[in-house]
Order: sequence, then structure tokens, then C-alpha cells
Amino acid sequence: MVCFLHRLISALRCYWDEYKASNPHASVSEEAYVPPQVFYNGKVDYFDQQRLGGLLSHLRKTLKDDLASKANILIDPLELQAATMDDLDEDQEPSPAAAQRPVQALAIGGALPLPRPGWLSSPTLGRANRFLSTAAVTLMTPRRPLSASEKVKVRTLSAEQRTREDIEGGPWNEGLLLGRPPEEPEQPLTENSLLEVLDGAVMMYNLSVHQQLGKMVGVSDDVNEYAMALRNTEDKLRRCPKRRKDILEELTKSQKVFSEKLDHLSRRLAWVHATVYSQEKMSDIYWLLRVCLRTIEHADRTGPLFAFTPEFYLNVAINSYSALKNYFGPVHSMEELPGYEETLTRLAAILAKHFADTRIVGTDIRDSLMQALASYVCYPHSLRAVERIPEEQRIAMVRSLLAPYEQRPWAQTNWILVRLWKGCGFGYRYTRLPHLLKIKPEDANLPSLQKPCPSILLQQHMADLLRQDPDVAPSFLNSVLNQLNWAFSEFIGMIQEIQQAVERLERNFVDTRQLKVCATCFDLSVSLLRVLEMTITLVPEVFLDSTQPTSEMLLQRLAQLLNQVLNRVTAERNLFDRVVTLWLPGLESVDHYPILVAVTGILVRLLVHGPASGTEKATSVLLADPCFQLRSIRYLLGHPEPPGPGAAPPAPDRKRFSLQSYTDYISSEELAQVEQMLAHLTSASAQAAAASLPTSEEDLCPICYAHPISAVFQPCGHKSCKACINQHLMNNKDCFFCKATIESVEDWRAGGASNTSSAA
Repeated sequence: MVCFLHRLISALRCYWDEYKASNPHASVSEEAYVPPQVFYNGKVDYFDQQRLGGLLSHLRKTLKDDLASKANILIDPLELQAATMDDLDEDQEPSPAAAQRPVQALAIGGALPLPRPGWLSSPTLGRANRFLSTAAVTLMTPRRPLSASEKVKVRTLSAEQRTREDIEGGPWNEGLLLGRPPEEPEQPLTENSLLEVLDGAVMMYNLSVHQQLGKMVGVSDDVNEYAMALRNTEDKLRRCPKRRKDILEELTKSQKVFSEKLDHLSRRLAWVHATVYSQEKMSDIYWLLRVCLRTIEHADRTGPLFAFTPEFYLNVAINSYSALKNYFGPVHSMEELPGYEETLTRLAAILAKHFADTRIVGTDIRDSLMQALASYVCYPHSLRAVERIPEEQRIAMVRSLLAPYEQRPWAQTNWILVRLWKGCGFGYRYTRLPHLLKIKPEDANLPSLQKPCPSILLQQHMADLLRQDPDVAPSFLNSVLNQLNWAFSEFIGMIQEIQQAVERLERNFVDTRQLKVCATCFDLSVSLLRVLEMTITLVPEVFLDSTQPTSEMLLQRLAQLLNQVLNRVTAERNLFDRVVTLWLPGLESVDHYPILVAVTGILVRLLVHGPASGTEKATSVLLADPCFQLRSIRYLLGHPEPPGPGAAPPAPDRKRFSLQSYTDYISSEELAQVEQMLAHLTSASAQAAAASLPTSEEDLCPICYAHPISAVFQPCGHKSCKACINQHLMNNKDCFFCKATIESVEDWRAGGASNTSSAA
């Protein structure tokens, strides 16, 4: 398939340029693309290929007015009725006759086609038949010149009823280019038949060629494995005593087998690089990538009609770039291709614009776009391409990333924000975690294992949006704190189950999937903490400015979560400590360092780098939280916990965690800031303990039992502390107790209520 695609593209470009030589208004092959009207005028049957906006029958019904106004196309009412009946039939038990209905008839929503010729169903044609078969559109109006206000009524025909004129066109008939939107040029790009072949080549790459390119990479992996096995065998031969002739004989046999296999695979790899991963094939894939980019750009200009674009155009753009970057190296480099920087920028603009495009409804393609953008920002050259797109597109992308996390896939979004920050955070300049350096990664080319490459420009866009829009910061941070609370709670619950399973006397095995989910929750907790650290660094006033109505509530929630994380992780010989020492497969990423340095970075930003007024406010909120324990801060620097009364002293040879042990990851300036924070909290906690007054049980908040009652709800009159009710009102407007709608919240203190109130 790869060689066939190469010949097809070579012939296509040759004929395309020949047409350009005889038609000056046509385009050259370097500017080739598929016009957007091909996707909605019914000329080409895409069978079961999904469209960006959903099912074709659904799009024809919902966008029929746009088709009429922008493309002068009227869908035949009989087709709309047939499509509606097909939708109804799907909900019912299919009859034997309906079960035998050809798939293509359902896809195009037309009448049942005539019997297909036998040669079209030949298995020797394989998948090529699926994109070379096309449907036709007949004109229901007399063939005469059409004015701009006239509409063409079309209906879909079977492939066997199509004529050459239906594709190439004729007098007063545009053929394949029927329904040209106003954004497209009037002069044809090339012959219509060449456009059909180009569209088929893109579909062909999506159906089979990309998978074959990926399989060929396995040959290189096999060569590396056998080379490693041969090297290990030769090392054993050198170390084996000469008196052990039996072992020497077996090792010699193994060496011969590995050597012969490696020789065979090396020849095969040389053939693959000469024929499949050649410079010519690379140029073909690159040309196809640029065709897809131009096609997507032109389709995007049609507005709502962009939804008719088949999903595989975006898939081919993403996959072809991945193939050029990962499959053809190191013999050939993508950077040597003409227009490399411009192509990267255009692909970055498409990913940045369409990963949150409401016109795209398919879950799979939306996930693919999100993953592609997440991978794009992990590499310096592609991240710089994102920074080169127009400023309004960059701001729109960052605004989409800062949308609330609820009711949407947020893990990849959070990962993108983390990659934009990695390299700037406290102790966050590592490529791999310190405790994993001795373990060889399975694939060093993974996006998560790339060196940090933060984007100061995109960070600045994020800071500007959080400052300028008063609604963005509270909703975004509230969702981040909600997800952090969920992820860390799930992680703690899972390690409790794992610990219980390990301690059972009977033989048992921990489910591998449970271990992976547990590690994922831990990684999510760390990444969410890093996003909070970035937010506090860029816009500390969101948490520390008393003039902002939500700052106090956000700061209280943040302090509560930080104390919970510290207490769970820093307690000696606790659940977290025991699970980490087990070294269970699947929990390799779970360790003290990543989560404690993330928490430390947040605390340092609040208590050391902030202004004096902000530091005082953050200190008071942190100390007022009932879960705060000074020993958790002392743990960060390796200070031992004073033994309680009757408790045994810790073992002197027990290795203790300390940030001071990670000199290659944490600078001396950062360590000095942690020591300054510890001294500040030690002094402040002593002063707070001396000034604190006991609170009667009746005056404690009935929700948290940690703070005194300070708020009363109207109109029901129930009470709680301000922290509980403010946090509750971010997500729900009903009273804790009676479920009545809260209209306002008033200040309350024992002995009487003040007049200060706020709307719920």
C-alpha cells in the first residue's frame, strides 16, 4: 500500500502540474487541496466515514438552511424523509429484509442501489474499493446558467448510476464542484477527476498506509532487542569460567542464534529504510500533510458547513505529522523539508483552534485533537510553532484551557497547562523523577519524558485572562480544587485497599488495573497541584487580594487541601509510607518527592514571595485550618518528629525524607526559602496558640466542627461558618439542612447578628 500510494501521488502531481501548464488560472500541485463543497454536495460517497459534525443525515437536516444560503443547494425532501425513516428503523428490531440492506445505502440516505458488478466486490481490491467507489448527484432543474439566488435541488444516486458528466461537469454544470461557497475561488484548481483521486489518496492513507508505516517501525525495535541480547550473551561468555564447558557450549549456541537473527533483521531494516522510509516516501507524506492542512483551512472558512468535513482529514493531518516525526528518523529529518517551520505553525493553528471547536462533536476526534495538542507542547520546536500563531488564536486557546473542568475531559487540558509550566516551578526542572533514574524507560521518545520547555508567552496570556475577566479565575480555580479533592481522595482510598490486600495472610494478587488507576490518581493530584502553583505565581492576587470577593474562600479551600495532603504524606510509618516501600509494579511514579515539592512550591509562593499583607493573610488562614500541623513542615527538611509520651524513639538508621537530599533538583536558593518559611510558621504558630481562645461546642459550625459559626442563611435561618457556606455556594444554592434556596448570607456572631449580607 505504501508503494502504491507513492506511485499514485507521483502520477497525481505530474498530471496536476500538466493541467496547470495549459490553464494559467489553475493551481500548482504544491498548493493542492480538496474544495469544501465536495464534502456536502453528495458527489462522493464516503460510506461509513464519520463527519466532524456527526451523521450525514443529521447534518443535512440541521444545516439545510446554511446549505441553501451559502452553497445554493437544496436537499431533496425525499432524501430527508428517507433519512428520517432510517433513523426510526435503527431503534426497532430490524426485519430480515432490512438486515440485508447494503451499508452504503444507509450512509447516503438514498434509494436502494442496483446490484453491484462482481468486479467491484472482488476481495483482491480490498479497501481500495471503499474510496474509489463514488455516488452521484443529478440536477432536478433544467441545465442552464444559474444566478446567485437560484438553488439546485439534489438527491443522491448509487455509484452505478453515475456518469462522467456528473464528476467532470459540462455546460452549465460544475460537476464535482457543485455548490461552491462564496469563500472559494471561481476558477477550478485542476481537473475534477484529479480532485477525486486526491480525496481518495487521503482516505487511503487513513485506512491502511499509516498502520503499515507503524508496523515497519517494529523491525527497528526487534533489531535493538536482539542486539541487546547478543551483547549480554557475549558479556556472559567473557565472564564464564573455562572449566564450565557445558555453560560455554550453551552460551555459544545462543550467541550464534542471536547473531544470525540480528544479521537477518539488519538486512530487512536496511531494505525498509531504502524502500519504505526513503526520502521520496517522506516527501509524499509531507505533501499529503500539507494538502490536509489546506483542505481543513478552506473548509473552516465555510462556517457551519465545516461540520460536513470527514473526520479522517484531521486524523491524517495528525497521523502524518506523527509519522514524519517518529518513523523516518534518524536517517531523514523532517526539519530538512521545504517550508517546515510554516507547516508546523499551520498545524499548530489548526490544533489550537479546533480542539475546543463546538462544530466537532465526535468524542474520538476531539480526544485525538486534545492529545495531539498535548504532545505538541512537549517538544521545543512544536511549542515555538504554537507561540507563532496569531495572538487572538493563542488567547482563544488559553481561554478554552481555562474553562471549568466539570463536564468535559479535563485530564489532557490539565496536562497541557502543566507542560507550559514545567521548568519554572519549585524543584520542577527534572525530566525523570529522582527515584526512577536507575530504571530504563520503555520508550524515551514519549512526550512525558521530554526535557522541560516552558512557554513564558502562553503563561502571560493565562495571567492576563485571569486578571482581566472576573469570572474566569473563580470558576477555573474552583474546578481545579474540586478535581484535586476528588483525585487525592480516590488515591488515598485505593492505597488503603492495596495495603489491606497485601497484609492478608492468604495468597492474593492485587489487580493490575487497580494499581494503574491508583498511580493515575496520584499523577493527577501532582499535576493539579502544579497548575495551582503556576496560578499563584502568575496572579497571586486571586488568592491574596482582600478586595476580590472570592479570594478568601479560594485561599481557605487551598489551605485545607494542602494540609490534608501534607498530613497524609508526611506522617512517619503511615499508609503512604508503607505503600511506597512495597515497590509494587504499576506504582513506580508514587513517591514522596513529586507531591511534596509541588505542595512546597505553593506554600513558598504564598508565605515567602508574596507581599507583606498577602503573607500575613495566607499565614492566618493556614494556621486557622484545624488540620495544620507544624511537624508536616518540619518533615520537609528532615527534622525528626518529637516522640509522643510513651512512644518508642525512631530507629537511628532509618532513612528520612529531606529536600536537602535532592541537591541536583532543588537549588540552594529554594532550600533557603523553605527554611525561611519554616521559621516564619514556627513563630506565627506560637503566637497564634498563645492568643487563641476556647470555643464552646454550641458555637462550632455543624458542618466542619472546626470553625465557629459566622454566617446565617436567608430566608431559612440555618447557620454555619463562612468557609463552609462559601464553598457550598460555588456549586449549589440549596441549604445544607432544609434544601431551601439560599437567597442571601448574613454575618452572624454569638449574641446577635450584624447587618452585613451578601447575595447567594
